[in-house]
Amino acid sequence: MSGNRPDPAIDVTGVPVDRTGGSPMTAGLARVLDDLVRVPGTRYRVGVDPVIGFVPVVGDAVGTVVAAVVMVEAVRNRVPVRILFRIGWNYLVDAVLGTVPFVGDVADVAHKATSKNLRLVNRTIAEGRTIDTTARGYLLRAVGAVGLMLLILIGLAGLAVWGLLTLIGIF
Repeated sequence: MSGNRPDPAIDVTGVPVDRTGGSPMTAGLARVLDDLVRVPGTRYRVGVDPVIGFVPVVGDAVGTVVAAVVMVEAVRNRVPVRILFRIGWNYLVDAVLGTVPFVGDVADVAHKATSKNLRLVNRTIAEGRTIDTTARGYLLRAVGAVGLMLLILIGLAGLAVWGLLTLIGIF
């Protein structure tokens, strides 16, 4: 420790962590998915997420991978677990909206979960609201929070599949 500067934060692998916000890769993903092109004559921007959403299975897979990247970014920067739950809530809303054909894709244009969550992570870090605890203790809570959100999403997906199969008469 030199002067009044605190020691840098250390991640799980023992490498110093620069807590300046999301990585350029995460910011780029959010831009491509949510804000790639400006709608002519407006200040509104749209990305490829609603377009990808039209492709069955692929759209959901891409959304899940991006959600995982943002969650990893949040955990890497040690945002509080309650913020992880807010991120999960935004993705849960996105997933529920996405179950409605076409309407869900239109709602994706307005909801922009990836950009919303990345702004939440960056704001939390900028405000200094990160957790400085032991890596193991924080990681256990973070993994528990993420695991709970995954169980909820899997449960909702199972209900949606069951409802669809019931609707078409298989069950």
